[in-house]
Amino acid sequence: MPKINGNEIRPGNVLEHNGGLWAAVKVDHVKPGKGGAFAQVELRNLRNGTKLNERFRSADKVEKVRLEQKDQQFLYENDGMLVFMDTETYEQIELPADILGERRPFLQDGMTIQVEFYEAEALNATLPQKVTCTVEETEPVVKGQTAANSFKPALLDNGVRITVPPFVGPGEAIVVNTETMEYAERA
Repeated sequence: MPKINGNEIRPGNVLEHNGGLWAAVKVDHVKPGKGGAFAQVELRNLRNGTKLNERFRSADKVEKVRLEQKDQQFLYENDGMLVFMDTETYEQIELPADILGERRPFLQDGMTIQVEFYEAEALNATLPQKVTCTVEETEPVVKGQTAANSFKPALLDNGVRITVPPFVGPGEAIVVNTETMEYAERA
C-alpha cells in the first residue's frame, strides 16, 4: 500500500491508522503562529462507525488504502441482513441493513448498487444517485398559489416523506436524489 505524507490527506481518502480502516471525513490545514503546520483530520471508522480527530504533521507517514468497488445486485432481506449478488461471479454476500442508514427505504428489488471491498471484506454500500419512486399521497393544488419555491409534502410508495412541486399528484412516478433525499424531476 502506498504511504502518503500527513499533509496529502484529502476528504474521502481511506487510511490504515491504529490498526483500523478509517475514512477521512473532514480535513483542515492549520498553520499556527508557533511550531509547524499540521492537518487536523476527522476520521470515521469503516468497520464500526466511530469517529476520531487526529493531527498529522507533514513528516508523518500514513498508509493510504485502495478500496475495490464492485457492482452488486440486491436480492432480498433476511433477519436484518441484505443479500447481494455479484453480477459477474454470482457470489452472494450479506451486509447489515443499517449500512445504508436513512437511505435504506430507497433500495428496491433487483437494484444494482456499488459495494466497496477491502481484500474480501465488504465495508460500504452506495445507492445509485437517482431512484424512481411513486407518489402515494399528496395534498391537492391550491389555486392561486405561486409556483416559485412552493413545495407541498408527499408520501412515497416506500414510506419516505419528501416535498414535491405543486404540479405533482398522487400516482405519479418521480425521480428522487438519494444523497439529498429531495425531489429531482418527473420520471
